[in-house]
Amino acid sequence: MRKENNVKGDQRSKSALSGSTISWTNDLSRHRIEGPAIKAKDWGMSNDSTIAVHAGTMDDDATGAVGTPIYQTSTFVLGDSEYTAVEEGHARDKFIYTRYGNPSQWAVQNKLAALEGAESALVFSSGMAAITATVMALMDKGAHVVASNELYGGTYNLFNHEFPTFGMSVDFVDPTNYEAIEAAIQPNTQILYFEVLTNPLLKLIDIARLAEIAKKHRLRLVVDATFVTPIGCKSLALGADIVIHSCTKYLNGHSDIVAGCIMGSRKLVDMVWPRLLNYGGSLDPHAAFMLERGLKTLAIRMNAHQDSAFKLASYLASHPKTSSVRYPLLKNYPQYELGKTMLKNASGMISFTVEGGDEAAKKLASLLKLSRQATSLGGVESLVSLPFNTSHASSTIKQRENMGIMPGCVRMSVGIEDGEDLIADFEQALAQL
Repeated sequence: MRKENNVKGDQRSKSALSGSTISWTNDLSRHRIEGPAIKAKDWGMSNDSTIAVHAGTMDDDATGAVGTPIYQTSTFVLGDSEYTAVEEGHARDKFIYTRYGNPSQWAVQNKLAALEGAESALVFSSGMAAITATVMALMDKGAHVVASNELYGGTYNLFNHEFPTFGMSVDFVDPTNYEAIEAAIQPNTQILYFEVLTNPLLKLIDIARLAEIAKKHRLRLVVDATFVTPIGCKSLALGADIVIHSCTKYLNGHSDIVAGCIMGSRKLVDMVWPRLLNYGGSLDPHAAFMLERGLKTLAIRMNAHQDSAFKLASYLASHPKTSSVRYPLLKNYPQYELGKTMLKNASGMISFTVEGGDEAAKKLASLLKLSRQATSLGGVESLVSLPFNTSHASSTIKQRENMGIMPGCVRMSVGIEDGEDLIADFEQALAQL
C-alpha cells in the first residue's frame, strides 16, 4: 500500500510539472458548521429598527416568555455532542461553560451581527477586553501596527505600554493623512487600527480608502466604531475586516453596564475567540441581558441623539463665546461631504472650544444643569467632559495642541433630551462666563 501511494504521488508531481489538471485537488474541502446561533424566526427583516428589536431574541419554549431568559449559570450538562465538539475543535458551537459561551451571550451576539451585517460576533466584559483580544489574535510577536494618533486612552496605553513586552511596535499617524498612513507601513506591519470618528475632535476616517491601503499591502483593517454605531455606519460593508464597539456606550445606551463586542467574518472571529478564553474577558449573562434590552431601542435612540445634537451644535456654532464647533451634519465640518456619503446617522457627539481656555471650560461645565460632568458617552443623558483633565490629562499642553486639542476644548455627549431644553441650559451657562 505504501509503495502504491508513492507511485500515485510521483504521478501527481509529473502532472503538476506538465501543467495538466490535477483532479484530486477538487476533492479537497473544509466545511465550517454554522454557529453559534440560536434558532430564530424568519421575520423578513431589512430595516435597522426592526432588526434591533427582533434579531437574536429568542422565545422561551418552557414558559412562553417573549424575551431571552437570563441564563445565570456557570456550566452546562455535557453529552456526546459536546465532547465531540471539544475533540474536533468546534467547542465554540456548544454550551459547555459560560466563559466559552452562554445562551444569553449568543442571543445578543446574533442581534449585533445582524445589525452590523456580520457573519459572526463576540461579546466581552469591556471594550478594552474586546480590543486587547482582537489585536493580540491578529498580531504575531514582533509585529507592527499603524494606528491613529487620536485613540481612546486605553487603546493608546495598550499599544504604547504593553506592546514592547511582546516585541511589538506601533506608529501613530494622522487618521486623515492617507499618504502618511501608507508611508508608515513596514515589512512587519500586520494591522491598521483606526477609530471611525475620533475622540475628541471627531475626525471622520474614510474606511473604504483605508481598506484599499490594507488590501494593497495584505493587512487587516480593524476599526473602532463606538462613536457611530451600526446605525450610523456599516463598517464591514465599507471594507473593514473587524469592527469593535464599546457596548458600554451607545449600544447599551443607559450607562448601566460595561461591555464590548467585535464583529466580522466567522473565520476572523473564530481566531479571536481563543483569546477571549485565555484572557477571561467573558460577559456575565445578566449584563448580556441588559445589553440585548438596550439594543432593542438603538435605532430610535440614535435618531433622538442626532436630532438634539444637531440643534445644539447649530446653536453653539453661532454663539460668540464658542468656536471650532465640530459635528458631522454642520456644513462647515471639515469632512462634511464624506459624512454625507458615509454616515446614515451622525450620533450625538459634539466638540467645541470655549473662549477663555480650560478654566472657562471648567466653569461652563459646572454651570450646566442638564449635562452632567462625567466620563463615558452614549447614554440617554447628556454628559460633558474636558479632554485636558480627563481623556488627555496625561498629555502636555503642547502635545494636546499638536493633536488639535486647544485650551477650552469641550467634548459633549448629547443624550436624548429635547434639543430646545439643552440649548436653554447652555444659554444660561454661557451667559455667566
